[in-house]
Amino acid sequence: MSDISFARILKDGLWTNNTGLVALLGLCPLLATSNSVVNGLGLGLATTLVLLTSNVAVSLIRKLVRPEVRIPVFVMVIAALVTAVELAMHAFLLELYDILGIFIPLIVTNCCVIGRAEAFAFKNGVLRSAVDGFATGLGFTLALVALGALREALGQGTLFSQAELLFGEVGRAMTLQLIDNYRGFLLAVLPPGAFIGLGLLIALKNLFDARAQRRAARKSVALREISA
Repeated sequence: MSDISFARILKDGLWTNNTGLVALLGLCPLLATSNSVVNGLGLGLATTLVLLTSNVAVSLIRKLVRPEVRIPVFVMVIAALVTAVELAMHAFLLELYDILGIFIPLIVTNCCVIGRAEAFAFKNGVLRSAVDGFATGLGFTLALVALGALREALGQGTLFSQAELLFGEVGRAMTLQLIDNYRGFLLAVLPPGAFIGLGLLIALKNLFDARAQRRAARKSVALREISA
């Protein structure tokens, strides 16, 4: 698999095989923490850091680990990295850490993390594994932020509410009030709203993909006609 281009790895992680919108992995944190942009962004960045570092670590030790014990080794590596991220968030982003709660340590059990270690990092070099981890994490983060933005806008009429939890005092100026005196749409911030919002995002992505396929098909037919 070492001949896979970096552009292909990035496209797969960000769009073609997006963890949240295509592979549908990590749905528990995706649905539970995406009630605002800041919450989604915080968990997404933490997951991206774990994906990046775990892919690099697994790629570095892949020739030293026997295939029979690779899964327990992957879990130990990921657990150690998640613990480091959790302690760092507890030290520097305490309020956001309290809001995300159990979903930070549960990154250990996120299928996309161990899945990329197994499917990609264990078979490829360090650089490609790092790009794959970054692209997969960034794709997951974009899904979290998009769903969080949709739910926050509909549910509260704002964007980047409580941004100071992630960006410090500078974040207080980042909050956007989309609708003045908005009474809110309760369904959007409740669990059913997460499922509905995710379904809408998946449908929108499928619509873009279908249009791209039709354009590619028309272009292919036109080229054949010209060559004929």
